[in-house]
Amino acid sequence: MAHALGGAAAPAILRNSDLDTDAVQRARVDLAACFRMAARLGLHEGICNHLSFVVPGRDDLFLVNPYGWGFAEITASRLLICDFEGNVVAGDGVPEATAFYIHARVHKNVPRGKACFHTHMPNATALTMLEGPPLAWAGQTALKFYGRTVVDEEYGGLALDEAEGDRIAASIGEADIVFMRNHGVMVLGETVAEAWDDLYYLERACEVQRLAMSMGRPLKPVPPEMAARTYAQMREGDRESARLHLESVKRILAQEAPDFAR
Repeated sequence: MAHALGGAAAPAILRNSDLDTDAVQRARVDLAACFRMAARLGLHEGICNHLSFVVPGRDDLFLVNPYGWGFAEITASRLLICDFEGNVVAGDGVPEATAFYIHARVHKNVPRGKACFHTHMPNATALTMLEGPPLAWAGQTALKFYGRTVVDEEYGGLALDEAEGDRIAASIGEADIVFMRNHGVMVLGETVAEAWDDLYYLERACEVQRLAMSMGRPLKPVPPEMAARTYAQMREGDRESARLHLESVKRILAQEAPDFAR
C-alpha cells in the first residue's frame, strides 16, 4: 500500500545551523513521542500513515517520518526534514510518496496547520465509510470538535501527485479535523501537542460513538446550544491541557521506551 517517493533512498542535500537549534530538537522529540504513543494505542497502520510538523523557524521545511519504518520504530533523529519540492534536507531515507504529496501541499497551502497528522485509525476511519455525517454530537468528548470538522466527500484514490494533494488541502477550509471519506482522518494543529491531543480524543469520541451505535438504539444528540456552550468551556484551557497531555506521554515513554528521544 505504501510507496517510496522517488523509489529509492537519497542522501540529505543540505545541513545548516538552522536545523540544529534547541527548538528543532524539541520538535523532533515531541513528534517522535506522538509516533510511539500512537503505535501503542493502535492509531497507526503498518508502515503507512504520517505525522508531520513544520520546522520551527523554517516555514519552507517540515519534519515527517521516513518510508519503511513503523510508528513504533520512530526516534527523534530518524525523522526526515523535507522541503516542498520533495528534497530530503536532513535525515536518511525518503518520505512515503503519499506522505509527501499530502503533507507538503497541506503545509504549503494551509500555513496555519503547523502540525498535520494523517491516520487510518480504526474507529474514526470506520465512520468515514458510513453515509451521513461521521461524528455525532452525542457524547461529551465529541463536543471538543463541535464546529471544527469538515468532510472531504471526494475520495480520490492514493495521493500520488500534487493535484490530489492540492485538492485535499483545498477541502480543509477553516476546519481542524478532516474526515476523509472512505479513507481516514487528518488533524491540523498549531503545535505538536494540540494535534496529538485532538488525534487522541477524536479516536476516543469515535470509539464511544461506534459502541453506542452498536446497541441498536437511536443516538441522543446534545442540543446545539448546549453543544456550543460545552465546546467553549473545553476550549478555554485546551492548549494547556494539550501541552500537559503530551508531557505525560513523554514521561511514560521516558520510563518505558526512552530510545524515542534519541
